[in-house]
Order: sequence, then structure tokens, then C-alpha cells
Amino acid sequence: MHMAVIEARNLKKNYRTRVKGEGLKASFRTLIKPDWRIVEAVRDVNLTVERGEILAFIGPNGAGKSTFIKILTGILHPTSGDISVLGYNPERDRRKLAMRIGTVFGQRSQLWLHLPALDSFTLLAAIYEVSDAERKRRVAELTELFDLKDFLDTPVRKLSLGQRIRCEVAASLLHDPELLFLDEPTIGLDVVVKQAIRELILRRNRERGTTVFLTSHDPADIEHLCHRAVVIDHGTLVLDSPVEKLKSEYLGEKQVEVIFSEPEIIAEWPGVSIAAETSGLKVTLTVDTRACPIGEVMEKLSATNHVLDITINNPPMEEIIAAIFRKEAVR
Repeated sequence: MHMAVIEARNLKKNYRTRVKGEGLKASFRTLIKPDWRIVEAVRDVNLTVERGEILAFIGPNGAGKSTFIKILTGILHPTSGDISVLGYNPERDRRKLAMRIGTVFGQRSQLWLHLPALDSFTLLAAIYEVSDAERKRRVAELTELFDLKDFLDTPVRKLSLGQRIRCEVAASLLHDPELLFLDEPTIGLDVVVKQAIRELILRRNRERGTTVFLTSHDPADIEHLCHRAVVIDHGTLVLDSPVEKLKSEYLGEKQVEVIFSEPEIIAEWPGVSIAAETSGLKVTLTVDTRACPIGEVMEKLSATNHVLDITINNPPMEEIIAAIFRKEAVR
């Protein structure tokens, strides 16, 4: 039986911000008698997230993503509207809610930098009231799952970014949360580590039914992890779609970068165009996979004799979001 873990109804969050005057005289006047304006960070948002979903919450910078997550976790209080997270009102029941959710912020650490990750796990287990026996069992389980054994006793400040993120995700799961908030969890990671983190998140969702609320600027995170995508802009939800539909309508374009050992002339063909070229040695192709499968592109490129390297990338998230806005505006 499905059960909603997040329910937001007509949710609003307004900020009051000071308006700066132009020029020295106006600036001095606003110090004495400031002018204010209202900023609507979240506007009448209605959203339901079912138990076990992996949802992508995406939008441009300043769209309201962080504000909405802070409301969900009880850090900020909404101006109006109703919200329930795991049956709790985050504003009233923040402490109770904190015991049942986990958070990973790619640019902020919940680990103590000068301590080994193992010591941070012990401290976090005490904060979340996990018994010693249960802590040892879960640390052993997470150590094996995330392959942490070789650096558990190393101070966090000495870990690579990939190692630290693995420890961050493990720490967020230490108290066995039902709902996991991931804010840019793969930012700055190389391709191999990104894929490892994604596999770990999927495994946790599959084995424990953990609900995942993800924000990311990496289209591959959304493509490989999420079942559903919600797009927000200027505090308003503009799209709520299955990721399969998003992939067919907006993620169908790939960028293929080819490096040759000798100059090659690449002809364009249906679905494939040349985006950039450097002296014939480095060529970037834009591929519409709906018109030309990526396998066909790879086959044609491999038939040339001077290929040194081929890299396939998604277009930047900003371009995908812009395409979504253009299409939604026409509808």
C-alpha cells in the first residue's frame, strides 16, 4: 500500500528584503527609513511524494529549491499552506522528524574534518540515540556496502572528495532514515565515483524502500536514479513528469566529443550535427538520439582509423531546463 511521505498544499514562503537606494543620499535615507519589498520564494506549491519514490527536484539557481527543502526539514517555516513530512508538521515536530530523515549536502559536511569518519559515526549514532550494539552492526554494514574499510580511520580532511562523499552518504544512513534528502551529492566527483554513489543510492532504495528527494545539476543523476522529475522556477512548479517522459522529450540530445590522432573530415548526417571543431583533431557532435541512436554514431566514428578517444556527455542542465521552459510556455 502506497503512502505519501511528503504532502504540501498551497505552500508559500515570502521574505521581506531591504531595498537599497541608488546614490549616497538615497542610501543614507534608506538607513534611517528603510524601504522593503516582498520576495515570493515559494508560490502555492502542491506536491505529493509517495513512499519509496526517487524524485528529482530541479530548477535554475534561485528557483526556490533550497528554500523548499529547508521548509520540508523544518529549518524554515512557511508563510502559509499545509505541509506533512512522514506524518509530522516540520514546523512543530522538527526534532521528531530529524530522527527519521537523512541529509547529504554536497558542499557542506556533517562530518568533523579533523576526526576520522569512524569517530564521526560514533558521535552521530549518539546524537540519533542508536544503541552501541546497533551502531556497530550498522557501521559494519555501511562499511562493506560503501567500501570504507581502507580509510575509516583517516581524518576526514585527508580524504579525497569521492571518499568523503561516500562517508557523508553512509553517515546520513546511520540511523536508518525513511526519507533521504540529497542536495548535489555528486558535485565535483569524477565519472567512476559518481556511478558508484548512484549505485549505492539505488541499492538502498531497492533493499530498504528509502524515499529519496534529490536536487542535482547533473542530468545523468536524474537519468540513472530518478523515477519522477519536478521542475521549479521562481517558486512555482512548472513541470511534474515521469523521468521516462523527460528523457524522451528533453534528454534525447547527447554531446559526443571525439579526439583524432590525425585530421579527419566528419560529415553531418540526419540527427547528427557538428557543434565545435578544433583543427580537425577534436570534434564535438550534437546527437539527437531520437533520430539517430548513439550506437550508430559510435559505429561510424569507430570505422575511421585515427580515433584516440570518444566521450559522451549530456547537455548542461541549464540547457535542459531552458528547453522545458520553452516547451511549457507554448502549451
